[in-house]
Amino acid sequence: MKLVRFGAPGAEKPGIIDADGVIRDVSAHVSDFDGPNLSPASLDKLRKLDLKSLPAAPAGVRLGPPVARTMNFIAVGLNYEDHARETNMPIPAEPILFNKLANCIIGPNDDVMIPKGSQKLDWEVEIAFVVGTRARYVEEKDALNYIAGYTICNDVSERYFQIERGGQWMKGKCFETSGPLGPWLVTPDEIEDVQNLDMWLDVNGKRMQIGNTRTMIFSIKYLLHYISQFMVLEPGDVVTTGTPPGVGMGMNPPVFLKAGDVMKLHIQGLGEQTQRVVPFKE
Repeated sequence: MKLVRFGAPGAEKPGIIDADGVIRDVSAHVSDFDGPNLSPASLDKLRKLDLKSLPAAPAGVRLGPPVARTMNFIAVGLNYEDHARETNMPIPAEPILFNKLANCIIGPNDDVMIPKGSQKLDWEVEIAFVVGTRARYVEEKDALNYIAGYTICNDVSERYFQIERGGQWMKGKCFETSGPLGPWLVTPDEIEDVQNLDMWLDVNGKRMQIGNTRTMIFSIKYLLHYISQFMVLEPGDVVTTGTPPGVGMGMNPPVFLKAGDVMKLHIQGLGEQTQRVVPFKE
């Protein structure tokens, strides 16, 4: 299934994409796509619905983030070897974890706002997974069973804040609008091999990033296992898993986003996002 949330910010309804690409409103059957409703049992009930009998969402309706009320938004740094090299950072021996705040999550096509004081705003196309079952001390062989689905994340980053202002990376990763998610949450049964998905990101129509999930240093299965050794992952939590090469800070000379720029992201089987960069607004 391809799960979506549609409507105005804060008033989104749950929907499912039918075989013809139409969003079907499933709000009569599930209150939202949040933690309790992402369990295997809940998703199995939705699979049995006759989507054609359900009302269609309005044409052109805004898409919100495909998961609601996320408690924890965890990110993995330097998870592609060639990206680590382009940023002149050592190849990690273990996954590098940092936090994004859940309140930076926006819809897949919402505007990205330049934060106050920004100097080096950058892009990162990533595959993210959403937890469907509470995960603590999970064995690697069982890890994929805890995932409700996959989606695209743009881990928008302010490099000046992240690298030059001292302290932890999260100060460059948590600003308002820095976490576009979507367009869909795709359940695992629709993905033949999550470790072999092509991905790319364009800025103003120019291809900047090209990658494939097969070149991850640490696989998605390993990441869920690893993270669950240190913390409990709850249903609805989001983990974004790192970016391939082609970020702005790795270019010579570096290239950073400015107001009016348009980012377009794609991951095979997970759809596309488009965001416009806008000036800071009080």
